[in-house]
Amino acid sequence: MADDPQPAGNPLAGQIALGQGGARADAFLDEQTRLARVQREQIEEENATRRRLLKIEHASALLKLGLELSLAAIAAVVIVGLGAALWSAANDNGLVVESFSVPPDLVQRGITGDVVAAKLLDRLSSLQQQTQSNRAASSYANNWGSDIKLQIPDTGVSIGEFNRSLHAWLGRQTRITGEIYRVGAGIAVTARAGNRASPTFTGGDADLAKLMQKAAESVYRATQPYRYAVYLANVNRTKEAEALYQQLIATGAPIDRAWALIGLENIYNNRAEYHRAVAALDRALDVKPGFVMGYINRAGLEGQFQHDEAGLAWQRKAASVLGGRRDSDMSEIGWATSSLQAQSSLAGNLGDYQAQLRYDRRLQALPDFNNSVENARQNDVTTYALLHDPAASEAAFEALPPPTSDASALQRNGTHALARLLLDRPEMLLAMRVQFDAALAKFGAIGPVIASRQFWPFAAYAMALKGDFKAAHKLVDKTPIDCNQCLRARGGIDTLERNWGGAEYWYARAARDAPSAPFAWSDWGRMLLKKGDLDRAISMFATAHARGPHYADPLEMWGEALLRRNRARDAAAKFAEAARYAPNWKRLQWQWGLARARFAP
Repeated sequence: MADDPQPAGNPLAGQIALGQGGARADAFLDEQTRLARVQREQIEEENATRRRLLKIEHASALLKLGLELSLAAIAAVVIVGLGAALWSAANDNGLVVESFSVPPDLVQRGITGDVVAAKLLDRLSSLQQQTQSNRAASSYANNWGSDIKLQIPDTGVSIGEFNRSLHAWLGRQTRITGEIYRVGAGIAVTARAGNRASPTFTGGDADLAKLMQKAAESVYRATQPYRYAVYLANVNRTKEAEALYQQLIATGAPIDRAWALIGLENIYNNRAEYHRAVAALDRALDVKPGFVMGYINRAGLEGQFQHDEAGLAWQRKAASVLGGRRDSDMSEIGWATSSLQAQSSLAGNLGDYQAQLRYDRRLQALPDFNNSVENARQNDVTTYALLHDPAASEAAFEALPPPTSDASALQRNGTHALARLLLDRPEMLLAMRVQFDAALAKFGAIGPVIASRQFWPFAAYAMALKGDFKAAHKLVDKTPIDCNQCLRARGGIDTLERNWGGAEYWYARAARDAPSAPFAWSDWGRMLLKKGDLDRAISMFATAHARGPHYADPLEMWGEALLRRNRARDAAAKFAEAARYAPNWKRLQWQWGLARARFAP
């Protein structure tokens, strides 16, 4: 048809488009298909190559990043390590014992300079272990605490040598040097702390161990004078300790003066020099107001002399301070132990024996410090007795680990005998009286104080329980009048003898001397209850309860007085309250049962 359009350009393409190409058109299409396939394969290969290159570039970037991070981490470690090394060096207050100079003949026998330095280090460590103090190591002017180390020089340059040089340069180390040299047929030993002058000790070769001990003590005194004084006191070199304390009081810094006065008070106390001990504590509190060790030691001093009112007042002050932030003068273990001991004693002085047991449990969970664990365990024996729980008291005694010495065994037996006496079983205490008196006689000046104020009152009461009133009065009359326990023992003996007038006199005096504690009031009420003066007895029990609200004894006896007044419901209420504080008291349970039976339907 003349009017049909014709494809423009390639005639073959037009024929193909019109379906008129034939064989030639098919060949053309095959060629085009092959060309397209080749182009596609080329494009796919280029894409694959590009992807491989991208992966390589990515891996390279990751490796580069990893390398950079590793270098940064290494740099950070180096910086942190260097910083830590600088900080450690700058804060190094330790003691370094360097190798000694030793004669060749001793070296040939194996006594080299390093061996001598190690021996000195061992003795210094031993002195440290024998010097337990509540004072914090960081409060000493020349503190090296437990950081004692031996230094043996390296050859050449090493990290260890660099670190030692850094500590020597930046730190405040106390460096101990010394020498052993020949003096005639013997030897001389000198140990020098820094540039301080040091004495020289001489003797024969066989005396080397003794000479090293003297050298160690001279270093200890030069570097830690307060600790050395404590050591001297602990090993019964009291005169030397007293002289060193006096020197510190005269020339030391205020903190050393305060602590030296505490040490001096301990010496006076052990000599039974009460007034000098009080004066030393007063001076310590003047030097350092609010000094908790002044409160603790004053409470202990008054307690030792059985001044109950003063002891309770100082115990409250100590417990209040110890309940706050730790004084930097005190070590952490010293503060923790003293705090629990103060709370335990305060609870016991107010008749709150359940609380006392809880505090003693916590003490027993701490590391032992100045015999704190042993004392807490022994407290359990008497505390359960005061709770009228004989089974628990005996179990606490049986649970004690084996004693470490004859003195420890005797002390435990004394505690056991006292616990049995508190349960009205006086036989053990009376059987051991001669042994206790003999042991106390060996305590020096403090022995008679402990005997007359802490043992004889109980021994006299034990005699009265057995009916030997003549011997009881003879012994108790030898006890001091300013001893509150002694006054109460006199009242107790008169009560057992039914001497109401005498008992009234002694209990009134005891209550006047220690009005803040519940015990004299409770004892006085017990006497009046036995006498049959119920109204006054109830008044005394009410006063005792106000002083010690967790003390079970006045509540139980108050209930008994109400039961006698035929006020069974009120009596049962008192018994129920007492049972919260002494749950295993058999007499209490019996009386409570009687009261409930009276008003049962």
